[in-house]
Amino acid sequence: MEHAPNNPAAGFCRDCLEYQGQPSRRCRKCGSPRIVRHDELYDLTVAHIDCDAFYAAVEKRDNPELADKPLIIGGGRRGVVSTACYLARIKGVRSAMPMFKALEACPEAVVVKPDMEKYSRVGRDVRSMMEELTPLVQPISIDEAFLDLSGTQTLHRNPPARTLAALARRIENEVGITVSVGLSYCKFLAKVASDLEKPRGFSVIGRAEAIDFLRERPVTTIWGVGKAFEATLKKDGVTTIGQLQTMEESDLMRRYGLIGQRLFHLSRGQDSRQVHTRDSAKSVSSETTFNHDYADAETLVPILRSLSEKVSRRLKKNDMAGQTVVLKLKSADFRIRTRNRRLDDPTCLADRIFRTGLSLLSPELDGTKYRLIGIGVSDLTQSDLADPPDLIDEAAQRRAIAERAIDRIHNRFGDNAVETGYTFGKGRNARPQRDNDATD
Repeated sequence: MEHAPNNPAAGFCRDCLEYQGQPSRRCRKCGSPRIVRHDELYDLTVAHIDCDAFYAAVEKRDNPELADKPLIIGGGRRGVVSTACYLARIKGVRSAMPMFKALEACPEAVVVKPDMEKYSRVGRDVRSMMEELTPLVQPISIDEAFLDLSGTQTLHRNPPARTLAALARRIENEVGITVSVGLSYCKFLAKVASDLEKPRGFSVIGRAEAIDFLRERPVTTIWGVGKAFEATLKKDGVTTIGQLQTMEESDLMRRYGLIGQRLFHLSRGQDSRQVHTRDSAKSVSSETTFNHDYADAETLVPILRSLSEKVSRRLKKNDMAGQTVVLKLKSADFRIRTRNRRLDDPTCLADRIFRTGLSLLSPELDGTKYRLIGIGVSDLTQSDLADPPDLIDEAAQRRAIAERAIDRIHNRFGDNAVETGYTFGKGRNARPQRDNDATD
């Protein structure tokens, strides 16, 4: 076991993990310039890890011919950019940009359609490595998570900072992609830190510097401040976090309600949110954007069924259930319709999710053309509280028994081994054309 470091300002090398005896430009052991140092380096325990250009990185890993080429993940006539590698980003390509604009900005880019099953597998590999370090891992999406490494120093014989650097190195060597790490004393600043030096970044924000660090940054740095709210703040003459730091909490709450309280505390680096495990998720959903606009039940219903099955599989895999079913629609003119219904008891069954979603969808089939449909559940709980026997609706009980039998076949032979009548024979029309799964 190495002696505990006594000079955090000297730091350690991110490539060989060697502690540095004194501040230097290069590692005293391997000569690498990638040295991380900070006065609070060995005291901080909250981290945010974000995979760098995740989808693109996985595709480049699997196809070396793409390594030096600008790469866009997305596609389809009506498609948008899911993500882009950093070579494409330099040319102005951004996530959620319409594909035609992305190709105008970077006509030499290679476009690859997303393979969500593959990305999910890689994401699970990375997450399992995180969970080897601490039980306090809170996934935010397929490619990022918060970690709390409090109390792990004795177990790993390393301070959290060095443990995280070792993890980043392991992911790069074993998984073949890179990550950026943000380390701080709270979730807000850990997330901010992870964005500072992408790709392959390792940034630290300590307590002593937090207020000064935030002062000159734009208000959009604060979690929850999007474009609409940014415009509201700008009308009030507020564009930087430093301006928020001069305002009283009561004034901010009077102007903006509860979000004003959040502005007050986060602008001062105050964030009491804890890192929770995946059980703290509030909703599970799946949605798809079409290459064409559709208004007919013949097209929309099979896709709704397929999405319901995806949501159900994820709930069952995580021993979760939800009591509120939420339907989401986006019309051709980009107007969003959201409909929800609370059930008598929680469910993880695709049949109940789908039938509830179908009852919500039917009134919306009024000739409006839709470019997106999604289904999800919220008000999550443990699955042992879900789907009690229905003594009144015997048909529902028979469908539940049949679904569990289908689940056993899927577990043995794969998700496409058995299909229901809603999707069987529908081919691609029953499959999401560009899907997006979320656990929030």
